[in-house]
Amino acid sequence: MTRSSYPAPDYRLVVDGTDITVKINPRLISLSLTECRGGEADQLDLVLDDADGRLAIPPKKATIELHLGWAGQALVDKGTFVVDEVEHSGAPDQLQIRARSADMAQTIKVRVERSWHQHQLGTIVGSIAAKHGLTPRIDKRLASTVVDHIDQTNESDLNFISRLAKRFDAVSSVKKGTLIFVPINGTRDSQGLALSPQTISRDAGDGHRFHSAEREVYSGVRAYWHDTKRAKRRGVIVGLSGNAKRLRDTYANQADALAGAKAEWQRIQRGAATLELTLARGRPELGPQTPVTVVGFKPAIDAVSWLTVKSTHSLGDGGLVTRIELETSTSVDGSHKVEDSDAPTA
Repeated sequence: MTRSSYPAPDYRLVVDGTDITVKINPRLISLSLTECRGGEADQLDLVLDDADGRLAIPPKKATIELHLGWAGQALVDKGTFVVDEVEHSGAPDQLQIRARSADMAQTIKVRVERSWHQHQLGTIVGSIAAKHGLTPRIDKRLASTVVDHIDQTNESDLNFISRLAKRFDAVSSVKKGTLIFVPINGTRDSQGLALSPQTISRDAGDGHRFHSAEREVYSGVRAYWHDTKRAKRRGVIVGLSGNAKRLRDTYANQADALAGAKAEWQRIQRGAATLELTLARGRPELGPQTPVTVVGFKPAIDAVSWLTVKSTHSLGDGGLVTRIELETSTSVDGSHKVEDSDAPTA
């Protein structure tokens, strides 16, 4: 299929409950949506023609719903956003609007003091979600994981939950009123529905950039914890001990040390190869966590199981274009080795 035979891009914008698509369409210069895996809010940017001076500057906190896709096909619901930046410039006069994910409430960014002791992750995530009027959705395996002790010191709930997610190699985000806490290599959407695997072929001549590096050739990861019964520091290794990376933190117990080692080992393996794709025919269904298979590249690229990290959908003079960043989808088995350390505990 040539570009000329593609269906026309289509979209729908609803502001504070009112569909403004017909009014905005003649004025739309560009639309860009950036979707992130976790921690950062998704961002919607609109640039509108105001040469006749008749556009009103929208109020802060106005809500914008975006649906994106192709004419004659069901549009993809890309979520709701809140206006937090506006800019008017000229000549020619243009109105630029920036909006971010609607569910990033200000209260979740307020710094608080709290300690958690002998709580399951499910309890911690559920408590924070309830505090901010969100629905928790946490992976069942992660939910039952017990956190021996963790302090939240002068830290926002948003930063704390992101730090907790990194500790267990998970991803946390707020989407559509839901606080999500799932494995970083998970493939489900904000409602817990499985994301359909997508295949991308090079036949269309899309741009790509594959990168593989061997800067950190580790054989495994070693983490330590204080064994109070033996009065010494002990270690646990995930992978092989030959050239294992040593984590600086000393954990409270073996379970926490093992979780930290597994998380770091998975991060190292995922970062071994990355792939960036520019799709001339936009794919709005490609969002973070979407599993992807590619065809028609080098065998070493086609053989990798890819996972979407970030996606940017742009609508403008060049039509609807999607750019995605991918990393390898990996998992670590439960095998590990416990060892004694020569350094006794204080």
